Amino acid sequence: MFTGIVEELGEIVRSTETGDDSALVAIRGPLVTSDARHGDSIAVNGVCLTVVEVDGGVFTADVMGETLRRTALGALRPGDPVNLERAAALNSRLGGHLVQGHVDGVGEVVAREPAAQWETVRFRLPAGLSRYVVEKGSITVDGVSLTVAEVGDDWFSVGLIPTTLKLTVLGAKQVGDPVNLEVDVLAKYVERLLGSAR
Repeated sequence: MFTGIVEELGEIVRSTETGDDSALVAIRGPLVTSDARHGDSIAVNGVCLTVVEVDGGVFTADVMGETLRRTALGALRPGDPVNLERAAALNSRLGGHLVQGHVDGVGEVVAREPAAQWETVRFRLPAGLSRYVVEKGSITVDGVSLTVAEVGDDWFSVGLIPTTLKLTVLGAKQVGDPVNLEVDVLAKYVERLLGSAR
């Protein structure tokens, strides 16, 4: 479980196909690897990955073909920056919202509107996800916990503060770039419960 508060901008070091519809991905992240051990969870652009090995500030993770196909991780290349967050500790504050690291779909940046101190960014929503997105609700974009400013049938927008623009990959995303989206899991549970009550 994560909070959507990015701890560090990391970097893809290499991605090696393992021949069985998967890849071994190496990611540089000195902060998140400072106490990482085999089996720990680290969110990479919002995707929960399991640490296989740690070596000098770089960790490796096995990434299944399913994950590569259903997220934007498959499009990343060596040198690309990534948002990194270690799993939440029960004794720390919950700064964002409850994030599982299970991507619901890949969206796309469709517009950026800069302002003096912040920026409004609009994203396209994959079919079927808009029912889980509400104005002033939470959504995770590339691992960043954000508050929805506006929502339409196939899009939503957020306001990005200077810290988010500077310290996450969202500051450099361009129109047309893919992003990993995770909707609030509470919305999915409510839908399931209401559906079974009928």
